[in-house]
Amino acid sequence: MKRMLFRLTLFFIITVSFTSKQKEITWVAIGDSITYLNDHANETGNRVTKGYMTRVTEKLPGIHYINQGHNGWTSGRIADNIEKLGLVKADIYSVFLGTNDWWHADTLGHLSDYINNTGSHTLYGSFRIITNKLRSLNKDARIILITPMQRSDFVYINNPKNNAWGSYKKKNGFSLEQFAGAVDSIGHYEHIQVIDLYHKKGMAVKNLVKYKRLKDPRTGEYKNYPYPTYIDIPFNPDTDEYPYPPGAMDITYDGLHPSDKGNDRIAGMLVKVMKK
Repeated sequence: MKRMLFRLTLFFIITVSFTSKQKEITWVAIGDSITYLNDHANETGNRVTKGYMTRVTEKLPGIHYINQGHNGWTSGRIADNIEKLGLVKADIYSVFLGTNDWWHADTLGHLSDYINNTGSHTLYGSFRIITNKLRSLNKDARIILITPMQRSDFVYINNPKNNAWGSYKKKNGFSLEQFAGAVDSIGHYEHIQVIDLYHKKGMAVKNLVKYKRLKDPRTGEYKNYPYPTYIDIPFNPDTDEYPYPPGAMDITYDGLHPSDKGNDRIAGMLVKVMKK
């Protein structure tokens, strides 16, 4: 009996000791508004309850995240401010950028801009500045690149005058898919893990919202238009109702930013990578 109690006590001491010594993994998530909104659900009209980072850490409780999401920022702006962001040494870094680069400028560039470190005037060059910084903080850190998602017509829930068409149409002569491809090519060049949201099944433009509620141009009555029929129906932010009522939500709640469903999809892909 005494021997049994001794063994149980020893087992308990070893277990507690091992558990107490387990190192918490630090994850710095760099991104734009999709990342930023993880900790600012009030700015989603409270349509989002938990962002993708929170969902990851709930499934992998040994991971602690630091939110480095910056609302509306491009990879170029991140690169230009890389020394001012307060980035810290971490075990994992994720970089989720590109959708604002596509919308705001024609700054895609070429893989040679990444290889030759030509500066922040292209997405490729900006990513080189970012990855260089992360490696200077921890050369052994795991870096994960996340491609931009496809986009439906975006209408900001707090200011409908802030709106943009979806990725079904080019901007400045470039498709969003080209920017997603750039992130993927950087990952292949550097042998860095890439999570490809752009080509993820179930996250295409047709899946982002169930419909866009707009006025029928002939009758003036509101109708629910699914993709792609809403593309040519005008929306007037000064006079029209917000086109994405709660019932329209699917992968996104506003055509661009992930809903709970969308955040759960992203988190699921990250968990598969991180738990390794």
